[in-house]
Amino acid sequence: MLLRDKLSLVQIFRMTWKLDIAMIIFCTMAYYIDLYWLRDHISIPLTITAVLGTALAFFIGFNNNQAYDRWWEGRKIWGALVNDSRSWARDLTAFCESDALEQAPTLARRMVFRHLAFVYALKTALRKDGDTYYQGYLNPDEVDAVAASKNPANAILQLQAVDLRTLRDLGAVDGFLFRELNTRLTAFTDQLGMCERIRNTVFPPSYLFFTRVFIWFYVMMTTFSLTENIGGWAVLFGWAVGFVFHVTHQNGLSIMDPFETNPMSLPLNSISRTIEINLLEVLGHSPLPSPVEPVGKLYIL
Repeated sequence: MLLRDKLSLVQIFRMTWKLDIAMIIFCTMAYYIDLYWLRDHISIPLTITAVLGTALAFFIGFNNNQAYDRWWEGRKIWGALVNDSRSWARDLTAFCESDALEQAPTLARRMVFRHLAFVYALKTALRKDGDTYYQGYLNPDEVDAVAASKNPANAILQLQAVDLRTLRDLGAVDGFLFRELNTRLTAFTDQLGMCERIRNTVFPPSYLFFTRVFIWFYVMMTTFSLTENIGGWAVLFGWAVGFVFHVTHQNGLSIMDPFETNPMSLPLNSISRTIEINLLEVLGHSPLPSPVEPVGKLYIL
């Protein structure tokens, strides 16, 4: 996630220089095609390109709206996960009563640690980065059980449900607290499923493909139309028009998959670390891990 609300000219150039060169070459070719061949056969009026530009703007706007909806839904899911994680740790540590064998406090702490494993396992599954950091919050038997599962995050929730039942059997939680904690587990399951839905649902490729094709077609038509009116300046203005449409479209593409590892995606590493710090602090653990550092003071992952 970007940390600044402004981009420098250097950053913009680094992000778009390849596209700029491609468009300048494309507009130059369109200019010479019109200059030496097309103008002898047909004259393309500017009204045609105006209509095409309006239609294309609506098409790109739809794509970007859908991309932002996916990004914002992911952010809301992880925001809810932060709050539910804090409530989970607070309920387990503050409201569980001690049993005769003093097993409940240890079991409650283990469930808080295991929840950190769930958070990091979910992050790993969404980013598909192969990170095994979550295993550090599981005991060896749990590591083997979770590793054997096709969905480690869901397997961890199953272990949580078993221990929650044990707390009830020990009498450490009453019926009301048991119901509340089980509701938390259900919420974690819902958040897991919603993240998987976003991650596994591919944005229709036909929208992306035809949007790119239409942009290049519009740039070509604009260059053809302007060549007859302003001559060689049509290359510059064709590039300018294409730059606006291409960059607007790329803005949507950059957030279409909110869980990818890029500057525009959600900062899952940072959010996971925030949850980790908060829960370890509830347990009185020391020292606490440091927050995730920004990359070049520009964005955070």
